[in-house]
Amino acid sequence: MKIGVFLFATDASADPAVVAKKAEELGFASFWVPEHPVIPLQTSSPYPASRDGIIPDAYGRIMDPFVALGRASAVTKTIQLGTGICLIPERNPLLLAKEVATLDRLSGGRFIFGIGAGWLKEETEIMGGDFTHRWTQTKDAILAMKELWTKDESEYHGKYYNFPKVRSFPKPLQKPHPPILMGGASKNVFKRVVEWGDGWMPVRAKAEEIKEGRAILTELAKKAGRDPQSIEVLAFGFPGRFRTREELNDLRQAGVSHVTIWINTDGEGALAEVEELARGVLG
Repeated sequence: MKIGVFLFATDASADPAVVAKKAEELGFASFWVPEHPVIPLQTSSPYPASRDGIIPDAYGRIMDPFVALGRASAVTKTIQLGTGICLIPERNPLLLAKEVATLDRLSGGRFIFGIGAGWLKEETEIMGGDFTHRWTQTKDAILAMKELWTKDESEYHGKYYNFPKVRSFPKPLQKPHPPILMGGASKNVFKRVVEWGDGWMPVRAKAEEIKEGRAILTELAKKAGRDPQSIEVLAFGFPGRFRTREELNDLRQAGVSHVTIWINTDGEGALAEVEELARGVLG
């Protein structure tokens, strides 16, 4: 099972390049950063990870993930680089396809495209997304990007995105494109993964819940004529989770092939935490 680290990259965090380089040296398999372009001052959407629903201040200070990962890629050679997660309805797929392809090519084919549709209604709408139908929009964007990644002359005619034949280069180094791992916990996430994704990326899920999800994915994949082993399950860690060998073993038994551990410490202390994690969970 691969083990990666997640840095909540903000203007107060450690430099993503420094943390990624250290993580690679210590033997971690992947390095991840988040995305939130803006946080509206007035929102009705509760923050899902806390009882009071208040959005932490740090969410309004997040770095652009592709700039952060591009910086990290320049000082590393083998560690995979992932978005956890990229908010698809908030981006233009023609521009995003180029960003993904550029990062994948310049990193030597190391990008993992972790995606989601978002939970913050006001942010989604400010950025031009259709919050009510955000997963429909997300699918439309991904299908459009697949055309751009795989064809020299590509066109797409969907509900949200519609363009005539265009040229879009560079192409991703990974073929046909970087793996698309889908966040989410709704029942529909499994159908989406089997239909147009490469993996499931549960957040805040327990090992038993992940095991049940893995079983659903296997059943749906077989019905669709798809090899269940072609679908990856990546357990995305939250603060305080997946930090012991016992927890990681439970995830492995649940069918997880990749896990990320959240770095809790800001600033230079992040390096010491990554070293501590390596001693505790690697090897």
